[in-house]
Amino acid sequence: MRKQYSNTFKAELIKELMKEEKTISQLASEHGIHPTQLKEWKRIALAGLPELFSRKGNPVEQLTKAHAEAVEELYAEIGRLTTQVNWLKKNLASTLPVTVQAELLGVSRASLYYQAVAPSAAEIALKHRIDELYTAFPFYGSRRMLAQLQRDGQSINRKTVQRYMREMGIQGICPGPNLSKRAHAHAVYPYLLRNVTAAYPNHVWGIDITYIRLHQGWMYLVAILDWYSRYVVAWQLDDTLAIDFVLAAVERALAQQCPQIWNSDQAGTLWVHFTSPQYIQRLLDAKVQISMDGKGRALDNIFTERAQWAPRRTVKYAEVYLHDYLSPKAARQGLATYFLFYNQRRLHHSLGYLTPSEVYFKNLL
Repeated sequence: MRKQYSNTFKAELIKELMKEEKTISQLASEHGIHPTQLKEWKRIALAGLPELFSRKGNPVEQLTKAHAEAVEELYAEIGRLTTQVNWLKKNLASTLPVTVQAELLGVSRASLYYQAVAPSAAEIALKHRIDELYTAFPFYGSRRMLAQLQRDGQSINRKTVQRYMREMGIQGICPGPNLSKRAHAHAVYPYLLRNVTAAYPNHVWGIDITYIRLHQGWMYLVAILDWYSRYVVAWQLDDTLAIDFVLAAVERALAQQCPQIWNSDQAGTLWVHFTSPQYIQRLLDAKVQISMDGKGRALDNIFTERAQWAPRRTVKYAEVYLHDYLSPKAARQGLATYFLFYNQRRLHHSLGYLTPSEVYFKNLL
């Protein structure tokens, strides 16, 4: 029988999740829930928050009345279902094959056997090592990554390395087969930065996602950078690769300024965010020129975008690798402190030893 969870149980779990003291995987494992289910509850909870502030009249009275009506309907339904379930338990459950039971319940057979398991210490350690190698050598694909891990003494195969890299949202930036083919299933936009150099603030913005390691797991960081000043316009941290946290970063950035050109990558399995309809439509609404890596861009990645995305490596070496974040909350606090330092106080040689903030806002005045 499929497990049923009360609204109170869901609410308590979401409150624990919002404290950011544990990752989704940890909470799911502790309570025997699939991480995807917990992500969905979180999405529903966040989507329903605005409704709490838009109700007319006394919200407590309205909620009480609605609750009473719902309870009355539920009790009637429970009575009918209880009778049916008891009959099924006595007459069918002990004789029906698991496949048939799953079909009657409308769930997959695998879900009847599923037990939530937190990522193992070995998996976390391997992903952390892959992150270190990729940060130092972004041109490493799965073959070189595997060779290096085996030299480190790790017993691992290439399929596992490929799976971990997909889950982490990384891939080698060296040219390979079919890299010049566009993803026709998604919106396609030309690459606008060939022979173009960012000449002033808000001329070119870039967006990127990277892996942030925790002591017992990992999170994902999306950041939006002004290429001229190296100023981090907005960033967002989340423990899933759902599109919501990318859209939140986009909204936060566009609430401040609007660039002329917005550049993103359309390669890789996890960068589908940058070709999603919600993402594209938001940029179109802001009337920015959308630039995407496409045909002939495999080598340009190394010399153009990686040069602009020095902050990705800087945040790893200057912040993430120096701290063993014990929780998502600790990671968020650490990154908030670092980005404040990076924008306001860190001197850049390429900027004439000025800070990104000085260059960005000086040229806006």
